Amino acid sequence: MMTRILAKGYLWLLLALLYSPILIIMIFSFTEAKVLGNWTGFSTKLYSSLFTGGMHHSLMSAIWNTFAIALIAATASTFLGSLAAIGIFNLRSRARQVMNFTNAIPMMNADIITGVSLFLLFVSFGISQGFTTVVLAHITFCTPYVVLSVMPRLKKMNQNVYEAALDLGATPFQALRKVIFPEILPGMISGFILAFTLSIDDFAVTIFTIGNEGLETLSTYIYADARKGGLTPELRPLSTIIFITVLVLLIVINKRAERSKKE
Repeated sequence: MMTRILAKGYLWLLLALLYSPILIIMIFSFTEAKVLGNWTGFSTKLYSSLFTGGMHHSLMSAIWNTFAIALIAATASTFLGSLAAIGIFNLRSRARQVMNFTNAIPMMNADIITGVSLFLLFVSFGISQGFTTVVLAHITFCTPYVVLSVMPRLKKMNQNVYEAALDLGATPFQALRKVIFPEILPGMISGFILAFTLSIDDFAVTIFTIGNEGLETLSTYIYADARKGGLTPELRPLSTIIFITVLVLLIVINKRAERSKKE
């Protein structure tokens, strides 16, 4: 009995340590005080400023860059990851195990190592760093997660359906488009959502590949803003909105996973 109480107490303490900072930010997003922790009364002025263009131009630019990069990277990595998953799935058993292990390495690897490696790669090829290199870097680290999301759908798929389509006169591309893609679509959607979320959240890889041309994403803007000794007040409602959005996306992913297990 005592062990169970201690275990639950430890769990609640851990959850409090993890989520109390986020809760504080959410609470103080409803006051217009410039300093976090200084409550000056309930107000939605920061939210109004966020949606009516009252923010700093650099912050607005960072938000647009972040979502543009995330959308492009998630779309490209979903396409590439889905094709890679199909290719890996159709390999022989030993080769498939090797490729699955290789695909898992970038996910287990530290982000800072990935960022440094990509930085050295771009420098060695003389590629000017900026928007393009950040997009390429995000595609690189997001694609393995898409592969991981699509692979279970391929394992559940009836392989005879694809072969039957070929026997009925469909070309491999037609069978891929009309048979395989509809079967793995839930995994592709989950992979896209995951890649989009990871891209928005990334800092370590971005900071090494963003260059010095003035390009900023939300993560690099917050880092630079914090180094100045404070945070822009509009970051509080923005962080709240992003947290709620990510939370909803995670709930959707988990619900889709539960539905897939039942099917």
